[in-house]
Amino acid sequence: MANAFHLKRISLLMNILDGRYVSKEELLDYMQNQVYASFPESTGYSLRTLQRDFKTLRESFGIDVRYKEGYGYHIAENLPDTEGYMALLQSFEILNSIYSDSVMQKYVVPEHRRVKVNVDLTDIFVSLKDGRHLKFDYHNVRYGDHVSQKEVQPYFLKESQHRWYLVGVDVMDGVMKCFAVDRMSLSEALAQKFDRDESVDAKTMFRESFGIWNDPDDPVEEVILHYDSLDGAFVKTFPLHETQQILSDDPRTGLTVRLDLKITNDFVMELLSRSRSLEVLAPMHLRERVKKVFDAASERNK
Repeated sequence: MANAFHLKRISLLMNILDGRYVSKEELLDYMQNQVYASFPESTGYSLRTLQRDFKTLRESFGIDVRYKEGYGYHIAENLPDTEGYMALLQSFEILNSIYSDSVMQKYVVPEHRRVKVNVDLTDIFVSLKDGRHLKFDYHNVRYGDHVSQKEVQPYFLKESQHRWYLVGVDVMDGVMKCFAVDRMSLSEALAQKFDRDESVDAKTMFRESFGIWNDPDDPVEEVILHYDSLDGAFVKTFPLHETQQILSDDPRTGLTVRLDLKITNDFVMELLSRSRSLEVLAPMHLRERVKKVFDAASERNK
């Protein structure tokens, strides 16, 4: 499994080579200093290590680093997904521990709650890039942490609520599903390849939903919410959904917004995060659903 040391080296290379030429001397000096600052116990960073990391970038990320005489190293081919790969590595905060022995510990305060990753991320990247089947063990927390083996045709990765999900077709039943990456283990990128359905658009699949729930049978509904001015200030700067529209905004009476989306469990949970002043004005069945949650919580905590 790729460890934090290896992933850190890869991310450092991607950062310094992004959009520029770098001489061999500058690149080695940068990597040696950064690797030592992050992992003081490491034995250093050599030209041989650099070549191995170039190979990893090419095979796992589809990024080809080349050398141009008189200029230096540069990224010759850069996949559109590169930013997504970096976001995934950073989102998991795999590298947070690098600050424990560094002066940066004084200035960096990582999130205490972190998703624990038990799967080799490079297996996922290779499967996505090459269109290969991915096999892994999946832990289903809704059924007593039951573990089942999955074989999936992976299409893309989606972030939701600080977690990452692999979206792909379950070979067993041919259905497109979401798998939480933090509940995957013992992954293997298989040699078997598949033809992607090019009509599947990652950007539009969840456009009408909140989170990773996307049942085609769920209707898109008009949702009208009211908050007091304090909660409303947060809702304005961090909209609940891309369809959010402000219907009224008054410092005394608060904020009223409208959204058009599918009402999923993820969306209801998000509403409850600002239950202090939340009032559901429409639709009525959502108002009743939220009330039932409040009533049950009140009974438990009376």
